Amino acid sequence: MLYSSAAHWRAAPRKSVLVYGMSGLGKTHMSNLLRASGHWFHYSIDYRIGTRYMGEYIADNAKTEAMKVPFLRDLLMSDSIYIGSNITFDNLAPVATYLGKPGNPVQGGLAMAEYARRQEQFRASEISALYDTAHFAQRAEALYGYPHFICDSGGSICEWVEADDDHDALMRDLSAHCLLVWIKGDDAHTEELIRRFDRAPKPMAYQPAFLLEVWEEYLNKNKCLEGDVNPDDFIRFTYARALAHRQPRYEAMSRWGVTVTADQVAQLKKPQDFEDLIATCL
Repeated sequence: MLYSSAAHWRAAPRKSVLVYGMSGLGKTHMSNLLRASGHWFHYSIDYRIGTRYMGEYIADNAKTEAMKVPFLRDLLMSDSIYIGSNITFDNLAPVATYLGKPGNPVQGGLAMAEYARRQEQFRASEISALYDTAHFAQRAEALYGYPHFICDSGGSICEWVEADDDHDALMRDLSAHCLLVWIKGDDAHTEELIRRFDRAPKPMAYQPAFLLEVWEEYLNKNKCLEGDVNPDDFIRFTYARALAHRQPRYEAMSRWGVTVTADQVAQLKKPQDFEDLIATCL
């Protein structure tokens, strides 16, 4: 690991961490807490995806919809209006909206072929954004003078690595530049995440083989065709399975760093609390 002991961590003039885990367990809370101190640079993987790697896809998708409206089409064709996404750290909705949900187009669903294409775009984008971590860690100090760095990764990071493999290229790259910190939830957290998702289902990124498996399971269970699928019903059906699928993958990643609990993260009030928590783990 980047820091060999609690003493090494505390004495380090430049602290660098990457936090990962399921969305909703405290990654952004931790990152915002550290960023607000003025001493930590916050690198958001999802923000990087939405601005650097998928920004054009997102904007073009919005333009495609606008071109269906004669009034907006005329303005676009004459360069009278500009369409772009307004992605911020606190509003990453354009990325989720672009990913979409498969199913009945009348209910806002995408054809599975198109949905899978966008999933692949996201996979490539997230991997590229993760490989950018070292660049931003160095840039944060060289350009802005931040002494410390936190990478706020997406919940799907575990889908693109084989953490049991000591030679996994992405795991080796990330652990060479950051201390990896897993925010682990318990059964109560999982149940709450499922309840929260059921109230407001949101698009997610899935490992291709997993997506194919749950898609076929859903079609067989409901005896329906692709065009009959209720998009929200499908992603609700998939969410709990996705949590169970990701848990052992997070577990495998944990040997590359340290583990904290969602309850511990919720109790953090100031950067020193975070530094003390990591020291305890080390």
